[in-house]
Amino acid sequence: MEELIAKRYIKAIKKVSKIESMENMSIVFSTLAKLFENEKFIQIIENPIVSIKEKSEILLEAVKSANSNELNNLIKLLVENKRISIIPALAEELRKDLAHSNKTYEGVVYSDSNIDAKVMKELSDGLSKKFDSKISFVFVKNDVDGIKVDVEDLGVEINFSKTRINSQIIEHIIKAI
Repeated sequence: MEELIAKRYIKAIKKVSKIESMENMSIVFSTLAKLFENEKFIQIIENPIVSIKEKSEILLEAVKSANSNELNNLIKLLVENKRISIIPALAEELRKDLAHSNKTYEGVVYSDSNIDAKVMKELSDGLSKKFDSKISFVFVKNDVDGIKVDVEDLGVEINFSKTRINSQIIEHIIKAI
């Protein structure tokens, strides 16, 4: 639900803002979204005793360094409409929208063994060429039996499982006999 509301706000932001302004907003909203991980901050923001004016002042003080009237007005609008809680969703949707506009995506490579930086670069270059985008990867070591490549924003997931490849080889050999 929050994502749908955030998308409406982003649609409005895109109509009145340039890409540079949206990139700055994305940075600010990502920082604000991190505040929602702090239990004390959430208690203050969700406290009915704290007035709307005080909540607005808290958030405006947090974004003061951005020095943007558009951003200040958006914060005031969110507070006025009691939609402060969508800030993390707004940050994520803004990040996705900018990634789609710039065709710049970040993916994750999972494997149980270390992967050479050269292989990561080749993988990045190959998928970037395939999707006509710039894709960068982060390596995460876990218990995946093989290699799993995930670019969530593009909806791409590639999985090479050692056990599946072995079973397919055995099936092929059996069929050949």
